[in-house]
Amino acid sequence: MSSSRRYTLSLSCPDRVGIVAAVSGFLASHQGWITEASHHADAEANRFFMRQEILADSLPFGIEALRDKFAPIAAEFAMDWRISDSARKKRVVILVSKQEHCLYDLLARWQADELNIEIPCVISNHETFRGFVEWHGIPFHHVPVTPDNKPAAYARVADLFREAEGDVMVLARYMQMILSPELCAEYPGRILNIHHSFLPSFVGAKPYHQAYTRGVKLIGATCHYVTSELDQGPIVEQDVIRVDHSDAPDDLVRYGKDIEKAVLARGLRYHLEDRVLVHGNKTVVFR
Repeated sequence: MSSSRRYTLSLSCPDRVGIVAAVSGFLASHQGWITEASHHADAEANRFFMRQEILADSLPFGIEALRDKFAPIAAEFAMDWRISDSARKKRVVILVSKQEHCLYDLLARWQADELNIEIPCVISNHETFRGFVEWHGIPFHHVPVTPDNKPAAYARVADLFREAEGDVMVLARYMQMILSPELCAEYPGRILNIHHSFLPSFVGAKPYHQAYTRGVKLIGATCHYVTSELDQGPIVEQDVIRVDHSDAPDDLVRYGKDIEKAVLARGLRYHLEDRVLVHGNKTVVFR
């Protein structure tokens, strides 16, 4: 990833002639230097998707002026759009239960500056990782979740996310099957989950054991946005590994942990870099 400060413009809109010309012409008229450009036209949905990276120093004004000046073009083409600044680290709130591997991996990547993020807090429904998280200098919040207190618990999670000024919530093997509809509706496209299965197969609990019982030859993991429907949100990233008849369920779980870490890290990176555009229950991911 380039160390030069960049603005990233990402958008989608109804497809028509002139979108690329309008955006490129606008940037060129202000001497904007495009360092990366990606486009995709979905003929079935009649939808156009675009992502542009622009050197910030090439423009004669800052990001707020850029947004103001671009707004008329966005309105003309009925765009859903955003512009982000690489100088501002996105704030990632991590949710975890008792599985450690994804949490450990994310914190290691954060410490090594592989992910350009801030982690304002970690939230868990168990006390298991308090010492580990606080050793990293990160606030830890214990929010127990029981069948009787779920609405209040998820309201507390939402409060903590707002207080942390979070940009994205990451469920790093947070083993609560469905978040509240209110929480999902408040943050669409801002809650990422890692599911230990190659969705749409084997949703819900114990997917590796389901896969073993079915005798599959491939297992995988899926990073997806969370919706109120169990494991049905738009998919961001997936990967698989081959298994065979000699592998026991515990072997599948062990193999799967490696895939989960890699898939979650990639999916989070794509989100942080504004490479993911959602339309309905599908995504366009500009890798």
